[in-house]
Amino acid sequence: MQFKSTGSGFRIEPEPTGGSAGQRRGRTFRARRRNRHGRGLRGDLLLPALPGSRTRAEKFDELVRDSADRLADLWGAAMESVQFVVDDIPGSLEELVAKGQRAPLGMHRLAGTAGPAVITVYRRPIEQLAEGEDELRDIVHEVIIEEAAGILNISPEAVDPVYRRSRRF
Repeated sequence: MQFKSTGSGFRIEPEPTGGSAGQRRGRTFRARRRNRHGRGLRGDLLLPALPGSRTRAEKFDELVRDSADRLADLWGAAMESVQFVVDDIPGSLEELVAKGQRAPLGMHRLAGTAGPAVITVYRRPIEQLAEGEDELRDIVHEVIIEEAAGILNISPEAVDPVYRRSRRF
């Protein structure tokens, strides 16, 4: 028998020996085991409304969206054209680690000929810094406030009055 890697696992194929046994190919072991009677999965393991069905990235995106909505409520037209982007890690992370510097938690780009203003939040460095859900929410909001302050060219305290009230990190 030979082992060949497929996209969904390993498949065992008979060695080509000629004759009818070498030409016969059946379903893969994984397909036979998982879909034993042709039924497949009967449904989702968790309903979409339950908290466990969302991934960490989806939860993080929701935190960024909530913080962006708060800024839009506070600043209105000044924050309408700002785009919020979530990246896993900064592109220059290897260079920063080689220099011994700390990874940035976010960055901003001012509006110009390249497009509208953009606030980028880096998910993995923030998740590593936070110790729990509440602290994660606070860090995300503070990073967004700091980057919005850079775009608006004012102090972070002027952007949101609750800035650094629950500073634990």
